[in-house]
Amino acid sequence: MSSTHPTGTRGARQPGRGFRWMNRLLMRRARRSEGKTMGMNLLVLTTIGRKSGQARTNPLAWFPGPDGGWLIVASAGGAPANPAWYLNLAAHPDQVTVEQGGRKVEVTAEELHGAERAEAWARITAEAANFRRYEETTDREIPVIRLTPRA
Repeated sequence: MSSTHPTGTRGARQPGRGFRWMNRLLMRRARRSEGKTMGMNLLVLTTIGRKSGQARTNPLAWFPGPDGGWLIVASAGGAPANPAWYLNLAAHPDQVTVEQGGRKVEVTAEELHGAERAEAWARITAEAANFRRYEETTDREIPVIRLTPRA
């Protein structure tokens, strides 16, 4: 997977340090339960830092993929820059794990493009209108990534 989405010129503020506490709570819940939190399905994404080489974890909303995988969105709340986890995925797409409901799965990341992205984006925004607002806030195309279990 390569990072094909450049930084935008406008958008919301990137989520900051205040989210760390909330993220820890969300990760704990996602690791224990497969239920919805705040109206969304959650997973814990672990990537390898592109600069540090260290494992990095993030709680993310996910949407069911057509092949039984997960679809995730690199929205950063509509910020002009892509989130760090997206850049980590681009650098190491085959060193990714997903944790959810007591299970840990090794996955491969693939960014969606063209008609495949448009179809996934339509399903995502139909289920979660906040992602449509993020798209209106920024001038970058928000990446959609498919995570598929590795055999």
